[in-house]
Amino acid sequence: VQLVESGGGLVQPGGSLTLSCATSGFTFSTCAMSWHRQAPGKVREWVAIISSTGGYKDYADSVKGRFTISRDNVKNILYLQMNGLKPDDTAVYYCRGNGSWGQGTQVTVSS
Repeated sequence: VQLVESGGGLVQPGGSLTLSCATSGFTFSTCAMSWHRQAPGKVREWVAIISSTGGYKDYADSVKGRFTISRDNVKNILYLQMNGLKPDDTAVYYCRGNGSWGQGTQVTVSS
């Protein structure tokens, strides 16, 4: 099982980023998938979840209305579109699925 995040970087407040999580080694299309994040000195927190078909999505209150989770069940890739980024969104972002975690991608929101 492999989950590999990409797309992180440095962005100014109010900016946007799209994270990707490329997966392999399991049947992606049958698994609910989620994004989590961990800021320095804080515990890892859940950000968003999407059902196997994409028909159900839910978000943490802190990102609702700004972030969008989506998936491509042909390419086996999970996405997180992040708009209106704030300094508080600075964290390492992880995808999770099939009981496994990716290695994370750093998102830094700063002017």
